[in-house]
Amino acid sequence: MKFTKMHGIGNDYVYVNCFEETVENPSELSKFVSDRHFGVGSDGLIMICPSEVADFQMVMYNADGSQAEMCGNGIRCVGKYVYDYGLTDKTEFDVETLAGIKHLVLTVEDGKAKLIKVNMGSPILEAEKIPVIAKQSPVINEPIEVCGKTYEMTCVSMGNPHAIVFMDDVKNLDIEAVGPHFENHPVFPRRVNTEFVEVLDRKTVNMRVWERGAAETWACGTGACATAVACILNGLTDDEITIHLLGGDLQIRWDREENLVYMTGSATTVFDGILNDF
Repeated sequence: MKFTKMHGIGNDYVYVNCFEETVENPSELSKFVSDRHFGVGSDGLIMICPSEVADFQMVMYNADGSQAEMCGNGIRCVGKYVYDYGLTDKTEFDVETLAGIKHLVLTVEDGKAKLIKVNMGSPILEAEKIPVIAKQSPVINEPIEVCGKTYEMTCVSMGNPHAIVFMDDVKNLDIEAVGPHFENHPVFPRRVNTEFVEVLDRKTVNMRVWERGAAETWACGTGACATAVACILNGLTDDEITIHLLGGDLQIRWDREENLVYMTGSATTVFDGILNDF
């Protein structure tokens, strides 16, 4: 089976072109390729498939084998893949995901996709749709107790659930200790992705993310979008911000008049390979 290793600012996945390949057990394949000692090494598996309602379909699985609705960094890599590998010559097209159809716009340099802008759709703020069990809806600055400490969270769905926690000095956060307890907290019926955010100024924030089913990753596109929305809801930033993640930067803008979130960032091809033993 042919595959391509790609990353969006460090959020890395194994990509399979399902116009040419067939994946019989994507959950097990994702666990296999994600293993950084015995597999390829990745945050999960993304399959690029035909779609009846869009130009392409993105089907993704986390490193633990669970299926995920969406990945902002992953979909940028899908955009780069389909253009660079000749599946399309269009610089604007739609990709079907479990979180809805996303519109992509490519910036091309020297025949390769350089930057990808994604219309990530409208943020979901209703507690039951995120889902999160909460005293109020929207869930803005609501207390949550984790490991005996009280945090304040703002919850947003970008097709997948996010809890954003604002704090100082995220660099020194022991995310391995606290992340799993947020992910599996009983107030999140489908678990949750948790963004730990330090606001630097009205246009810039630092963010670390504990991803559901994947542990800490170097970046999370949907998490960055949810973070921007949470920053604005709490009156902490302007409507367009730069988010510094471990793997690089993303530009996020929430157009509140249209109620759409736009994400712009890079995508990188690492290498192509062949799996012989799966």
